[in-house]
Amino acid sequence: MDRIDHLDYQVHLPPEHARAELDQDEEWCQLEVDGERRKIRFHDYAEIYAVPGLYERLFAERLQCDSPRVVTDLLGAQLRASRVKPGELSALDFGAGNGMAGELLSELGIGEVVGVDLLPEARDAAQRDRPGVYEDYYALDLTELQPGQRRDLVRHDFDLMTCVAALGFGDIPPLAFAEAFNLVGSPGWVAFNIRDRFFEAEDQPGFGGLIARMAREGIVQERTRERYTHRISVSGEPLEYFAVVAEKHGDVPLEWARA
Repeated sequence: MDRIDHLDYQVHLPPEHARAELDQDEEWCQLEVDGERRKIRFHDYAEIYAVPGLYERLFAERLQCDSPRVVTDLLGAQLRASRVKPGELSALDFGAGNGMAGELLSELGIGEVVGVDLLPEARDAAQRDRPGVYEDYYALDLTELQPGQRRDLVRHDFDLMTCVAALGFGDIPPLAFAEAFNLVGSPGWVAFNIRDRFFEAEDQPGFGGLIARMAREGIVQERTRERYTHRISVSGEPLEYFAVVAEKHGDVPLEWARA
């Protein structure tokens, strides 16, 4: 795919009659450049990140996504309540994408922010659009870490993990979440968001069941949970999510995430 290095493009949502039939992970748009259109699924992040400003124009502006601010605001409030100095924290921004959450972590005063994402296109977009936000940014698969990659991550001595707008639709498997979580020291902090229907399924496989088990076993202690509108769908319906901030008190056994 040719990279687009200018902002002279239009974004078109699906026709009205087709919008209501689309589930969240089926949504798409058409990108129009010089009169030519091509279809891009919302979860085709590599294509979206290749176009400067497209992620923000589509999700933040058109579909009113406010999750990076919601999650980082909740995190900041809990750090203040616990009298934790943000400047003393090293954060792993997991599923970092093009750096929207990382930028807000920096504005919160977090001392070091390190990005991890599966996609090289995400790393390239963050470095292009938000240079200087990340101390390091790794494009890698946490479920298949090489020894050198693990050493590089461990040396950052993380005591905070954030994961914003990345969980629940197969983009990040539970095992990758567990690996990222275990890179954070104990005691530590974790802040994330997830679609309500996944989080409420505590007796089912997946993130809801994993996080519920972690709470029961004392691995995490939830400090706050807020239900809010992550964004609107292409049909204009609110997509409800939970934002969660918790304290970490131990590592999660990886076999729990493989179940």
